Amino acid sequence: MKQPGFFDVEERLARLSGLGDQLEAFSRTVDFEAFRPDLDKALAYSDGSKGGRPPFDPVLMFKILVIQTLNNLSDERTEYLINDRLSFMRFLGLGLSDRVPDAKTVWLYQKRLTQAGAIDGLFNRFDATLRNAGYLPMSGQILDATLVAAPKQRNTNAEKADLRAGRIPEDWQDKPAKRSHKDRHARWTLKFTKAKRQDDGTMPSSDLAIPFFGYKSHVSIDRKYRFIRKWKTTHAAASDGARLREGLLDKTNTASSVWADTAYRSKDNEDFMEKQGFVSKVHRKKPHLKPMPRHIQKSNAGKSVIRSRVEHVFADQKSQTGLFIRTVGITRATMRIGLANIVYNMRRFLFLERLNASA
Repeated sequence: MKQPGFFDVEERLARLSGLGDQLEAFSRTVDFEAFRPDLDKALAYSDGSKGGRPPFDPVLMFKILVIQTLNNLSDERTEYLINDRLSFMRFLGLGLSDRVPDAKTVWLYQKRLTQAGAIDGLFNRFDATLRNAGYLPMSGQILDATLVAAPKQRNTNAEKADLRAGRIPEDWQDKPAKRSHKDRHARWTLKFTKAKRQDDGTMPSSDLAIPFFGYKSHVSIDRKYRFIRKWKTTHAAASDGARLREGLLDKTNTASSVWADTAYRSKDNEDFMEKQGFVSKVHRKKPHLKPMPRHIQKSNAGKSVIRSRVEHVFADQKSQTGLFIRTVGITRATMRIGLANIVYNMRRFLFLERLNASA
C-alpha cells in the first residue's frame, strides 16, 4: 500500500464535497467569526504575557461544540472523531499534523462558557445574523415545549422530598463527590401518549402515562420562517403555560398573533397577552364533563394546522441531533439546550438559503 500524499487527501475531500458534506455547507453559509466578540468576552483569556501554552482559538472550539451538538457526541467521542474524520478536520481548519483539542479541553471550554452565562449572547448573535440576512420574525409566533431526557437519579424518598423543597439532603452535605454527580434540578413528571390499538382490535379506555425524568425545553418560533426566536429551560415538571409570561413572547414579530395548545390557555395568560398587544390564537379547552361545542372544535382544528409547525422543530432536534442532557444541573442543561437551538437555527438557515438559491 502506497503512502498517502497531499493530493490523495485533496481527492478524498473533493469526494466528500460531492457526496454533500453538511459541515462544508455550514462553513460556506454561517459566518462563525461573528461569534468571536461574545466568545472572547465570555472566555476572558489572558494576553499570554505570563507564558504557557496558548489556548486554542475560541471560534475553533465553538465549532467543535457545533460538531458535538450536531452528532450528539460525548467529549471523548468528539476528540476521537475529530482525529478520525477528514470532514471534521476540514470544518475546523485543521491539517493532519495539527494539534487537536482533547476531551478535557473541550469539557473545560464548555464549562467556561457555561459559567460565564454566554449561551444567551451566542444565541442572540446568530439571531441578529438571521435578521440581517432578511429573515425577520414574521406572521406571528407559535409556542410549545418538549421534554428532554437526562440520566435517571436513584434517590430515596427522603432525598426526593428534600430536593423538591430546595434543600440538599443531609447525607450529601459532607460528600462533595456524591453531590457533584447528583442532579438536584431535574425532575420526574408523567409523559402522556396516545394509547395504541390492541391486537384484538380494541382501544384502551385511557391514554398511557409514562414516567419521565429530565428537563423541558420551551420555545417560541416565528410562523413565517420557523426559526426559534425565544427559548427557556426548566425542569420537566414545570408548567408550560406559566412560561408564556416569562419572556417567551417575541415583541419584534411583525404580526401579533400567538398560537399555542391548551396548556397555555388561562385567564392570566389571556390578560397578559391582551395588555402586551398580542392576539391570542391559543386552543380552547373542552368544558368540564361536557361535550366540546362544534364551533370550538372547528376553531381548534384551524389553529392546529398552524400550531403543528412547531412540532417539526422538536422532531428535527431529537431525530437529527439526538437531543439529550448528559450533564448535571440546570445551568449546564440550559447550555446544552441553547446550543441545540443555535444548531437548529443554523440548519434551518442552511435549508432556506439553498431553497432561495434554487428558486
